[in-house]
Amino acid sequence: MSAKSTDRTAAPCPCDSGRSYGECCSPLHGGAVAETAEALMRSRYSAYVVRMGEYLLATWHPRTRPEAMNFDRTDTTRWMGLEVLGHTEVSPTSATVEFIARWREGGHRAQSLHEISTFERIDGRWLYVRGKILPT
Repeated sequence: MSAKSTDRTAAPCPCDSGRSYGECCSPLHGGAVAETAEALMRSRYSAYVVRMGEYLLATWHPRTRPEAMNFDRTDTTRWMGLEVLGHTEVSPTSATVEFIARWREGGHRAQSLHEISTFERIDGRWLYVRGKILPT
């Protein structure tokens, strides 16, 4: 393991869980199964931060998944934080997570996204289905 990857796993997790990246989202990014929809949602947020398009596609429900996730190297989006407001397990195979994510593009003013995401568990794995955007 390189010093750079060691530093990254010891750093605070981008999802603001209060744990290190190595203890939180890194195992999921490496193929571990998320135990809850909230854990999957946090790992997806972290995947946006570190630009892991393949992970985002792999954790997206097939009926709503886009064909591609391309992160342009000139993209100036800077993710600034995640606040999870609630996690509800509707059934053993359905859950929702309400959150607010903050970001900034280039020199523009910070923005926020308030969303209730729906997740479905298929073959023991949580998948993101869709999000309902709420006013911030």
